[in-house]
Amino acid sequence: MEVINLADAKAHLSRLIEQVEAGDSIDITRRGKPVARLTAVNKPRKPIDASMLRAVTDATPPQRETAADLVRSMRDGDRY
Repeated sequence: MEVINLADAKAHLSRLIEQVEAGDSIDITRRGKPVARLTAVNKPRKPIDASMLRAVTDATPPQRETAADLVRSMRDGDRY
């Protein structure tokens, strides 16, 4: 957690907001005493429609190769 004084917070608010969006918390002090804390707002999660998810996965054809084989072939093909 970063601690910053009020004058610096005013001068660098955009940068502080970017840090908060990235998951950091920032305490703001006035004359050395903590007066506020910047934290990210919890975004409400959208509920998952299980029947829609099942319909999408049922409509997807099975893969011919395993994920490990696919990654290995992509890695080896791009090596040289």
